Amino acid sequence: MKKVVYDCDNTFGIKNCDVDDGLALLYLLGCGEVELLGITSTYGNSKTDIVYHNTIRMVKELELGHIPIKKGGEKAGEVEHEAGNFLAEMARKYEKELSILATGSLTNLWAAWKIDPQFFDHVKEVVLMGGITEPLVFQKKVMDELNFSCDPEASYTVLTKAKNVATVTGNECLKILFRAEEYREKILKLNTRKAEFIYNSIIGWFDYNMDYYGIDGAYNWDVYSAVYLVHPELFEDQYCEMDLSKEDLKRGYLQ
Repeated sequence: MKKVVYDCDNTFGIKNCDVDDGLALLYLLGCGEVELLGITSTYGNSKTDIVYHNTIRMVKELELGHIPIKKGGEKAGEVEHEAGNFLAEMARKYEKELSILATGSLTNLWAAWKIDPQFFDHVKEVVLMGGITEPLVFQKKVMDELNFSCDPEASYTVLTKAKNVATVTGNECLKILFRAEEYREKILKLNTRKAEFIYNSIIGWFDYNMDYYGIDGAYNWDVYSAVYLVHPELFEDQYCEMDLSKEDLKRGYLQ
């Protein structure tokens, strides 16, 4: 059983915002192998305050029970917030047992390290969704990296100080496209209020991808990383030595 804290920029159901954080959350909650200790909100897809209240709304709407939800930093360099303290506390409480899945900006993890310089020594593993190794191209449109680039100082710290860190890059996630029709068939046939809420929350994102990128589907970036956390045996790891720099990370580049 993995003990997990999920650090995310969840905008599930918000107009013109990605739904992958919310889908990753649903995946974690549906896994018998995961004990979700809490959710920490960060920025990336939207502002931290919006992410925080949206996550509370989602958990309440789906009747997911009592899950600690902690508000994180609003911008790079913020240390004093609930999320940083919670992460540091959980790492100490579950020494060498805690897994962290981080799918937004990494400000909260950086804050936990500033609070407790031994933070990464306490943590079992960190799985990240972020970074690019080459331009991220959708139908001839180049998309900016939106996670590591939000707080390059924090990203550099996590990538260089975490003891067991894995990164699922944006480029890797382009290998699998999920179609709206697949979701429609699998979700609506459940014929429940919760299924209807989930479907209504995600279908607008598929419409946005078609209108803006001309893509008949969506890439589930954060679900990809959540699956890797729970079932790494389904993936082939690539171990790399990198010459990381904060300057490159301003664009999310892993060199």
